[in-house]
Amino acid sequence: MISQELARRARELTGAGEAFVTATVVRARHPTSAHAGDVALVHADGTIEGFVGGVCAEQSVRAYALHALESGEPLLLAIEPEAGEDEPGEDGTVTVRNPCLAGGAVEIFLEPVLAQPRVSVAGESPIADSVRALAPAVGLVVAEVASPEAGDLALVVAAHGRDELGPLHGALELGIPYIGLVASPARGAAVLDDLRAAGVADELLARIDTPAGVAIGALTPAEIAVAILARIISVRRSTAAAAPARAAAAKEPLTALDPICGMTVAIGPQTPTAEVGGETFHFCCEGCRTRFLERAAA
Repeated sequence: MISQELARRARELTGAGEAFVTATVVRARHPTSAHAGDVALVHADGTIEGFVGGVCAEQSVRAYALHALESGEPLLLAIEPEAGEDEPGEDGTVTVRNPCLAGGAVEIFLEPVLAQPRVSVAGESPIADSVRALAPAVGLVVAEVASPEAGDLALVVAAHGRDELGPLHGALELGIPYIGLVASPARGAAVLDDLRAAGVADELLARIDTPAGVAIGALTPAEIAVAILARIISVRRSTAAAAPARAAAAKEPLTALDPICGMTVAIGPQTPTAEVGGETFHFCCEGCRTRFLERAAA
């Protein structure tokens, strides 16, 4: 069962927009130091708060928690002491052969808690108010300030001609995925002309969706907000679908194999490392690292 302190930390991380994994022990077979109901939080850098087992079990939890964060899907992790290769299942399970365990076995449910995308809304109008009111219901965080920031999913400008150019220009410079301007076709074209006169290139102006939202015949402020949020959801899902391919091409590996025991370990600040011959090796614990260095020096 999660402690009050860990529950408070989970709320803090969620409020700060930080992704993490909740790791819960659902079964423990003795001898093992973990017990059913033990809970830990695994941060995106591999840091673990709480307890779900000793250092060897933590390495397996850390490695597969990072995979859960990357995929966004929960995972049931079974850690067994017998030697052998990891065995991924087809039903959201994986069995890890952890030779460092001193007997026993443990099953841990890894549930990723992903950061909610942020939306900036510029303007004080009924439509802007409706977007702010409805966005949380579809998993979006509304920024407290109207100015877009790097990492935002969307900017919605519903200011009826007041202070529109600044937020729009800023969102284009930051590469915000969705930029919507609430305006009639004629006024929207006039705003684009003003941005063009300020030096904004046509290929950037083409990224501004005006009139904002999906064409569903919306009339009321709430209906227009629904049309805008539908467009944002579409952009969000298409962006998420393309993310794994981009991540695979751009990111460093999440895990490595311990050259001594063959265990899969996370690559992160908590993982012991050693550099030999210009190559970096990662280890499940200091014991494996020491044995590796002794062999390398022999």
